[in-house]
Amino acid sequence: MTERPMPTEEGILAFHKRCEDFYPADAVDADIARQRAWYDALCAAFNAPSPAGMVREDGMAAGRVPVRRYRPARVATGTRLFYIHGGGFVVGSLESHDAICAEIAEAAGAELVSVDYRLSPEHVWPAAFDDCWAVLVELLLESRPVVVIGDSAGGNLAAGIVLKARDEGLTGIAGQALVYPALGGDLVSGSYQEMADAPGLSTADVAWYREVYKAPEDSAHAFPLRSENLAGLPPAFITGAYFDPLRDDSRAYAARLVLAGVPVEFREEKQMIHAWLRARFMSAGAKAGFAALCEAVRRMAGS
Repeated sequence: MTERPMPTEEGILAFHKRCEDFYPADAVDADIARQRAWYDALCAAFNAPSPAGMVREDGMAAGRVPVRRYRPARVATGTRLFYIHGGGFVVGSLESHDAICAEIAEAAGAELVSVDYRLSPEHVWPAAFDDCWAVLVELLLESRPVVVIGDSAGGNLAAGIVLKARDEGLTGIAGQALVYPALGGDLVSGSYQEMADAPGLSTADVAWYREVYKAPEDSAHAFPLRSENLAGLPPAFITGAYFDPLRDDSRAYAARLVLAGVPVEFREEKQMIHAWLRARFMSAGAKAGFAALCEAVRRMAGS
């Protein structure tokens, strides 16, 4: 029997243990409502106090998509940030990533908009994509630069709408920041095989999320790694986790962007597992990775 791949950093191991404590042994058989409740409770457990002076405002974008707007006490740039949360297209909300969004906005000195896109299985492809696209178009039509940010499934959606913006001839995207993104790897080789039983996310989990999402296999907007042409995209910051079946999606996409002439900053967090953003106050590696993300976003935003 192959030994389960595990990091050695004590902070990230403690984070993983705490995460597992939120889910019962039979969690995989639970209905979607329970999975969402567990996920929201888990995310809330890792929240931090809001930055002083941070203003939040909930509303609608494009007349139909719920969003939350963040304005830090110090705004140093006219560029706005657009954050798309992860959760396998199945879980996650404005609340699940609220603290992360507030901290990024504060660090970058920029206004940020997060999106509450429709979730599967009630709303399969392209519902989530269409919601994120509608918000991006509205932001771009306001003639201010936008940095698109997403983690995990949100990284998939971020990369996909950036591709579509290029295909549609829309300008104004100053950069894209993809955090352990799910970009459409083959599920049978590389990190999908090596990290099939990694802590926090397994290859079987990835396969299940894809099945629930029901995106077409031949769509580059649904699976950006399968795009035949990556030229002309905005600069990218991509960070992956070593102990993650999605690891090679980050490696491959970064390499292909470089070959296509796109400026890329690539990091691989050597001791991190999937979802390490939430471990930023428990793990030295996660803290460093989050700081690098915030700094990259700040530079893209020009603040």
